[in-house]
Amino acid sequence: MKANKKVLGVIPARYDSSRFPGKPLTDIGGKSMIQRVYEQAAAGGILDHIVIATDDVRIYDHAKGFGAEALFTRAEHLSGTDRCAEVAALLPEYAICINIQGDEPFLDPVQIERVTRPLLEGRAQISTLAIPIQDQESLFNPNVVKVVFNKNGHALYFSRSPIPFLRGVTAAEWAGKEAHFRHLGLYGFQRETLLEVAGLPPSILERSESLEQLRWLENGYSIFIAITDKDTIGVDTPEDAQKANEWLRSKT
Repeated sequence: MKANKKVLGVIPARYDSSRFPGKPLTDIGGKSMIQRVYEQAAAGGILDHIVIATDDVRIYDHAKGFGAEALFTRAEHLSGTDRCAEVAALLPEYAICINIQGDEPFLDPVQIERVTRPLLEGRAQISTLAIPIQDQESLFNPNVVKVVFNKNGHALYFSRSPIPFLRGVTAAEWAGKEAHFRHLGLYGFQRETLLEVAGLPPSILERSESLEQLRWLENGYSIFIAITDKDTIGVDTPEDAQKANEWLRSKT
């Protein structure tokens, strides 16, 4: 049963991407990627309202064209978190804000539920997702963010390095030992927490690893880690979009 708190889903969407300009509008199986993300987010039913937050008129007009609500946000935001905070500040009636990545066209609505539930129940200030790492390549890839957490599910640290170190086990055997988890970038916030963390200056660990969530940990905020067994397909490059289309064709 849902608690008496209204939940806002925000999909930050920038047009200007150094690796993939116009990425939110790229075609994935006959629909734009941003439309697919929006429809997946709406399918779960736990979000009371969804907003596409953008600084580009092309994305704004496109979102309006398929029936989504869109809001213009400032162009100078350095992260999706900052863009979400601007929207949350404009809509104070929502107690919880879910930051939905605009480059996850096949996001599972159940994953949004898992991130939202701890916030509704008052068990978390911030929540996010992780999935067990089963392959060696992901474990040692610095572009894959790893996370360790305590017995209550709260994050201890995020890193681009493989954590934890397994003493007495050769590195070739680390993957699949049920000790390593990959972070998936779906975030949920209590509204007050979101507005607070958006105002924090960059921290030492954040600058070292280039991971904004370390700023929150360094400033004493707790981050609940919900576990999922379903991987997502992120689209960061035109090559990723081609793979996403191939995957979709294989399923249909």
